[in-house]
Amino acid sequence: MADESPLIRSLRAAVAAAPDDVPLRLHFAELLLAEGRNDEAVSEAAVALQHAPGDAGARALMVRAMGLPPTPTAAPGTTPAPSAQAPSAQAPAPAAPTQDAATDGPAVGRPATDGPAVDRPGFDWDAAEQQVQDLVGPRFLEDPQAAAGEGPAGDTAAWDVDAPGSVRLADVGGMEEVKDRLEAAFLAPMRNPELRRLYGKSLRGGLLLYGPPGCGKTFIARAVAGELGANFLTVSLSDVLDMWIGASEKNIHDIFETARRQAPCVVFLDELDALGAKRSRTHHSGLRNVVNQLLTELDGIASGAGNEGVFVLAATNVPWDVDIALRRPGRLDRTLLVLPPDATARESILRYHLRERPIEAVDLGKLVKATEDFSGADLAHVCETAAEAALLDSARSGSVRLISTKDLLGAAKQIKPSTEPWFAAARNVAMFANEGGLYDDLLAHLKRKRKL
Repeated sequence: MADESPLIRSLRAAVAAAPDDVPLRLHFAELLLAEGRNDEAVSEAAVALQHAPGDAGARALMVRAMGLPPTPTAAPGTTPAPSAQAPSAQAPAPAAPTQDAATDGPAVGRPATDGPAVDRPGFDWDAAEQQVQDLVGPRFLEDPQAAAGEGPAGDTAAWDVDAPGSVRLADVGGMEEVKDRLEAAFLAPMRNPELRRLYGKSLRGGLLLYGPPGCGKTFIARAVAGELGANFLTVSLSDVLDMWIGASEKNIHDIFETARRQAPCVVFLDELDALGAKRSRTHHSGLRNVVNQLLTELDGIASGAGNEGVFVLAATNVPWDVDIALRRPGRLDRTLLVLPPDATARESILRYHLRERPIEAVDLGKLVKATEDFSGADLAHVCETAAEAALLDSARSGSVRLISTKDLLGAAKQIKPSTEPWFAAARNVAMFANEGGLYDDLLAHLKRKRKL
């Protein structure tokens, strides 16, 4: 704040740097109280009590900051009366903690009584709770199983469903061809309900994104969810597989049931080649059953309402390893090739990864030309390698120097595009296993790049 004294500003920064230092926080609260900023002092005392619930100094400070009458203390030289905070050796054992009506558990921090309440001045815990309930969260979490309960509500809590995000396709740098195909094949029918009803288009769909690793397939899936204003649920192999027979199939069913309850919802199947591998090549019956269950859920057979409002996006680096039944019409029937970022996208990615690094007159045009066919992950590695080189020179010379174009171009020469091995494998598939034109877009790209 502009009207704060230098001491207050310094202590505020020190408390932010060491949030667990209770004595420092209490000293800061004392200064705030001395300046008449009682509300802020209450907040700091509340946070101190969160870190040290039994701290008598923090409680006393909160009492003074809230303007409540202080708890009476014994006169010097006398034996203090027994209390919940300071039990004496001669006093009988304290009574069992009182039960809190809301949680049916011990009332945390409140003195227990063993008989009729005594009307005496003391700390008003109810008033304190009312004042700080918005500042400090609960110190103890509920039992997750008890919180989840049984039935549909418990199943929903087991899967993390992200609310509609702010990421849009406009946030994807470049890649206009990908955006145009997404708009034509997927987004336009969903945005026009009147036309969709006119042409009998169902509010459901499946789209398979494939391409070399590190090229932004997951980010594009989140952008599609943002465009649709839909919830987002990510599913990977580790979320599904279970050691118990039948549990993996149940997990698949529960995931889709959660998506149907949270509709509109985008279900993103990451690494589809692991979840939906070709059953003819799968020797383990458990994995074959997972694919069978996934096919059932994509058809919406298990749900009376079908998959209305559930959009299934999947991503894979090896679409030729995905079971062909997953790609038949009505399931993941649309396929989109996500290629390495184009020049516009590479410039956006490089700007992003250099935004907080000390750079000097970097020629992005040269760097963009030198990083053709680099994936987004490769570009991040180029920036990291150039920063390491400048850091090492600075450490050796004893003087800090900025990252230059030479550093970045040198890093780009050292790093080979990670997409090259993928295109080498994809070339054979596009030439000799392009049944039904599944990989026509890949074939066209390889011809443009003269890699055939």
